Amino acid sequence: MGLIRLKRNVALKLLNTGKALSNVATQNDEEYTDVPEYPPILDLSIRKRLERKKETRHDMVRAVKTVEEKQIKLNMPRYYGFKSYMLFEEKIPYNGLCLSQYVTRTHLINELGLPNFYENINSDGALDLAGDIQECLLMEIDYIQRLYDIKKEEITNADRENLTGAAIAKQINRIISNNLAPKYNHIVDSQADIAPRIESCWYAGGMDPPNHIKRMRSKIVYKKEFENDPIDRLMYYIGSPLLSVRSRMPLLPIMSHSEAENPEFEIPHFKYDPRVLGIPTEYRHVANIPGFWPGDPNMFGLVSFHKRGHIEEHLKQFKDPKDTEEAIHRQAILASYAWLHAQANFLGFTTFNDITYPLVTQTVITNGKQWSFYVYQLNTIKLHNTAQENPKKNVCWATGQMNLFEEINEDKIVGFNEDTLKLLVKFYANAPQERLAVNMRPYLSNEEKLAADYQDDDKRQWLEREYKYLVANRPRLKEVDEIYSWEKIYKIDHKTRPLEKRLRPFELLKNPYKRALNHRLPRYIPKALRPDLPKHKGRRAKEYFP
Repeated sequence: MGLIRLKRNVALKLLNTGKALSNVATQNDEEYTDVPEYPPILDLSIRKRLERKKETRHDMVRAVKTVEEKQIKLNMPRYYGFKSYMLFEEKIPYNGLCLSQYVTRTHLINELGLPNFYENINSDGALDLAGDIQECLLMEIDYIQRLYDIKKEEITNADRENLTGAAIAKQINRIISNNLAPKYNHIVDSQADIAPRIESCWYAGGMDPPNHIKRMRSKIVYKKEFENDPIDRLMYYIGSPLLSVRSRMPLLPIMSHSEAENPEFEIPHFKYDPRVLGIPTEYRHVANIPGFWPGDPNMFGLVSFHKRGHIEEHLKQFKDPKDTEEAIHRQAILASYAWLHAQANFLGFTTFNDITYPLVTQTVITNGKQWSFYVYQLNTIKLHNTAQENPKKNVCWATGQMNLFEEINEDKIVGFNEDTLKLLVKFYANAPQERLAVNMRPYLSNEEKLAADYQDDDKRQWLEREYKYLVANRPRLKEVDEIYSWEKIYKIDHKTRPLEKRLRPFELLKNPYKRALNHRLPRYIPKALRPDLPKHKGRRAKEYFP
């Protein structure tokens, strides 16, 4: 009986073995192809390996689902923020146009005026608005003059220009919007923001490394060959328009995405450290705020009005009219790029993941009397070191300075310029349109595009809280370790305490600024609020870092 059972088991094994061999043969047959396929041959040099490591990190950011999580992911490497070069709207350094064009990859066209696209936009309604505009000019200028005369307060010319420009911009926006709304549906659905918060940051490459980076590279064997290679610098823009108008759909591009590769579009090269122009540095978290929070339906910029009172202070130092013109160009380029870049981040793009279609905005710089008009098309936001392989350039068209009127004489407007008013009307009449053939959010998830789309209450609230804390740029709970003066003298410079126990970060060769964002204890949950768990469990809240 046992022998029969043994023979039966052997037969079953042989049968199963035959089936397995048959399956293997079938699988091997499926693996064969008519044309040989070989794995890619990777360049194993140090330079290429580092580049692939960076690309992997960039792909990880692109794969993140929602807008808020992408911004958190960008901040993950640094608990205390990144060293940032601060670009303020009103602080204009001398000869700063070259740097502004370089770090935004912008080609400026200021000889030909606005593109021909605007010749086809109807501005017939401008003549009907002339009377209302002149009346508002008289009222607002007189009101500001009398307001400070009554208070007997001293006010600088710069502040007076900013106040006048803000008041006139608001009234002109009201008059033009009310009169054009019956003709243009996009004006009815638009959203106007007064003094919104605009912040944007991006990496710009191609500039020479600072001396301490060169010294560090020279001391490491495999980095010696990279000693003079350029590095990425984080540019951080902070500004606040007098007024901005947003729409539900984007403006039509002036040129196609491929035309932005025109080699005739020249961009000045700035290879020096931005601090040579007086650009300050701060440690800040990556924040991209276009004046509203993620999820707002009006997420595309239509037109923004900016102050120019700081030009008065600029004129005290630099008398040349050309310097003043360059200062206004610099302000318009940075303001336009930063606003569009922040909007692109809310569409799922980042400084590492380039936009797949162009974005356009219209910018006005004014003090109520003098007006400068700009049209900016954003074609690329890939500006870090690999941007040398990126042929696309951003383009900015400028009109130069135009007066809305010459002067006010005996409560009458003298020399009212209807051409300036026509340009304003064209900016509002430029109708945005939906781009049906374009995937506007290719790098966002189909199910969850925002943190608010998550069904998990804890995750949704955690992401909202963490995101807004980061973009607020408040100091962290644990302050960065400080090197005291006596330590600098006795431990670093002169090394007079060799037998003392090494406890401080600089003694352990640790850089405190390289602490990651998630290297912290999660929020403590009081015992009374914990679920029914054992004593030593559930003390810390769950975190949802991407």
